[in-house]
Amino acid sequence: MQQITAPPIDYAAIAPLLIVLGGACVSVLAEAFLPRYQRWPVQVALTLVVLAAAGIALGLYAGGAPAGITTLADALAVDRPTLFLWGTLLALGLGSVLLIADRSVEPGGAFIATAAARAAVGGGAAGGPVEGPEDRSYGLPDEAPTMQTEVFPFALFALGGMMAFLAANDLLTMFIALEVLSLPLYLMCGLARRRRLLSQEAAVKYFLLGAFASAFFLYGLALIYGYAGTVRLTGIAQAAVGSNRSDALLFGGLALLVVGLLFKGSVAPFHTWTPDVYQGAPTPVTAFMAACTKVAAFGAILRVLHVAFGDTRWEWRGVLWAVAIISMVIGAVLGLTQTDMKRMIAYSSIAHAGFLLLGAMAITEQGVSATLFYLLAYGFTTVAVFGVISLVRDADGEATHLSQWAGLAKRSPLTAGVMTFLLLALAGIPLTSGFTAKFAVFSAALADGMAPLVVIALVASAIAAFFYLRVIVLMYFSEPAPDGPTVTVPGAFTTAAITLGVLVTLLLGIVPTLALNWAGGATFVG
Repeated sequence: MQQITAPPIDYAAIAPLLIVLGGACVSVLAEAFLPRYQRWPVQVALTLVVLAAAGIALGLYAGGAPAGITTLADALAVDRPTLFLWGTLLALGLGSVLLIADRSVEPGGAFIATAAARAAVGGGAAGGPVEGPEDRSYGLPDEAPTMQTEVFPFALFALGGMMAFLAANDLLTMFIALEVLSLPLYLMCGLARRRRLLSQEAAVKYFLLGAFASAFFLYGLALIYGYAGTVRLTGIAQAAVGSNRSDALLFGGLALLVVGLLFKGSVAPFHTWTPDVYQGAPTPVTAFMAACTKVAAFGAILRVLHVAFGDTRWEWRGVLWAVAIISMVIGAVLGLTQTDMKRMIAYSSIAHAGFLLLGAMAITEQGVSATLFYLLAYGFTTVAVFGVISLVRDADGEATHLSQWAGLAKRSPLTAGVMTFLLLALAGIPLTSGFTAKFAVFSAALADGMAPLVVIALVASAIAAFFYLRVIVLMYFSEPAPDGPTVTVPGAFTTAAITLGVLVTLLLGIVPTLALNWAGGATFVG
């Protein structure tokens, strides 16, 4: 009888991932067995402890300057890019969890007390259903201050899936991780306390969007397996340069695979419903998705393009040039037409996805390090932006229409000043992390012969800067409406999340050397 040998596992290398997924399982047990009044403090403490423990484990392992390895039967690759992006995800996850846990900005928290609660619906002017000003589905008055604490294990499972997704060394592991990170996010999108219909619509749209992404990815995986006879990235690379078979299966599979990844990264023209999801999801969840999912998606794109298809880049680069141009143009131009703050930031993220593709297409060490730095810088700025958006409120909840931000500087100079700084960072103004990140990515693209694409990116950046500046002008040079929204005083959690994002955005703009050096020299193993 053939003896089966268990594959060697480097537990130290994958300890951060195991801690996050293990913590998610413990969080589920806490949700199942604790009485409702104990769940929120226990879940918040548990989630923060899990993130801290994973960060410490990552620091201890990375501090030894380890060489890149593959483990779990070569299913996961733990190398410099993996360690950098894991650290980025844990830090961004911390900021997002602080926003999720806050119960002072929205009394009781941003999440509904009972996930199955129906949206408040009444008769519209034309007799159709319209959403009520707030959720009226509480069973008892004393239920209002509670919140759906299932969001904490959801966040940990999604974070663990993201960490596995960008470290996956074969396409099947990557697909499983894609599902692990996506399913909790679909549920989290539908848990908004207010504007329930909009939140539920966002959840359904995000589910359909994710289903398309998964279908494209899986079909592409099947075609590539038919060509290479393996789903391992290094095996695909070897087959691509050493096979005399037709390349139709290879590049057809690559096209479908990349489409699935671009869906997840919200890259135009595969950004369908992304603005709707950003607008309808609870704002803390929007921050989590906008920052962390972008990191996971582009981490996976980098690994697939560099490890499996780096030697065939001349065949696929032209197509990605077109995709990058479309994403930058759509994000910048359609962002000008938006009147809702969350939708405007959604189109901003689509433009930034185009900028990130420049670094991903540069199959060089400089391209990898620039993309990693860009993901770090963009993530912290985005978390802080959505934290500030959650503070501007009226009787119906968050006041996200641009007209409601008129004269905000007269109502709260500090909030307007913080938002101005963050918007300038998204625009790429010097002395912010956005400028340093764009400079790094554009330099890497220039060095790899993509000068025309860099020129288009600069024009798109100039166009996108207009809608950021429009908000700044609105806040400082318009008169506030007498019955306009107020700025809620944030609690400790939201204050910490915004402060963290602002400080990192400032530090990465003034002294980016440490992060650039950490990202530098990042090479993939297979």
